[in-house]
Amino acid sequence: MNAPPTGARLWLAGARLRTLPAAIVPVAVGTAVAVGQESDTAWWRSPVALLVALALQVGVNYANDYSDGVRGTDGEARVGPLRLVGSGLVPAATVKRAATLAFALAGAAGTALAVAVGPELFVVGVLCLLAGWTYTGGPRPYGYLGLGEVFVFVFFGLVATVGTTYVLLERVDATAVWCSVTVGLWAVALMLTNNLRDIPGDTEAGKQTIAVRLGDARTRVVYLGTHVVALAVAVAATPIAGRVALGALAALPFAGLAIAAVRGGARGPDLIPVLGMTARAQMLGGLGLTLSLALTA
Repeated sequence: MNAPPTGARLWLAGARLRTLPAAIVPVAVGTAVAVGQESDTAWWRSPVALLVALALQVGVNYANDYSDGVRGTDGEARVGPLRLVGSGLVPAATVKRAATLAFALAGAAGTALAVAVGPELFVVGVLCLLAGWTYTGGPRPYGYLGLGEVFVFVFFGLVATVGTTYVLLERVDATAVWCSVTVGLWAVALMLTNNLRDIPGDTEAGKQTIAVRLGDARTRVVYLGTHVVALAVAVAATPIAGRVALGALAALPFAGLAIAAVRGGARGPDLIPVLGMTARAQMLGGLGLTLSLALTA
């Protein structure tokens, strides 16, 4: 057995870097939608929006680690990436402080955008922070009620994509709305991979994720459906929105590999590589979508 990581490597493992495409892709796509639009765009807002998204994603990961750890959900039998609290490597209070710091960074960067754009962003920011913490924290965490996929679709799909375009153009753009559906479904696929893998442990811990509620077989069907619908929406968006969104099809190679593994019955440790394939599909599809949107502006 390999020795657990220490120092910075330990905290990077806890940050779950494979999930970061869920933060990067919507900001990239939302920025691409703004390219070529008639406006006095302040482009500095895009990297600040990326900082908000990344800090929020890392904050959610640490908060999830903390909350699941203190609830006892992450037991020794858990299959999957290292958990800081559940493994006993980091005190729960320390992980909670790390989550708070990440959320504070997201809040500070979001405040800068709200000051530049308008007070409506304060409301969106507060909702994002509350949703990030109560996913697995608080007295009634909605992640334990099967609503985790709804959270990532809304906040790492619709809000992050449309919100990025909004802070650049200061208006809601129809193309961003269409593309946010594709982006959000990719984020859902990423979470479904985790929840499919964790069905046995989550069932034992009483964590009623959508995968636990649907069961193994139907969760696999839903996973396939997220990829199919995500790409179908991108194809449909091209004639409807008037911008080429076909670059999203760059996700197909890794999405195909991930779907084949899930349909082939991969479970437990065999689903860990599927998480990486899903993240790569999300990243490549997002990059392709970003380029196709920007180049046809």
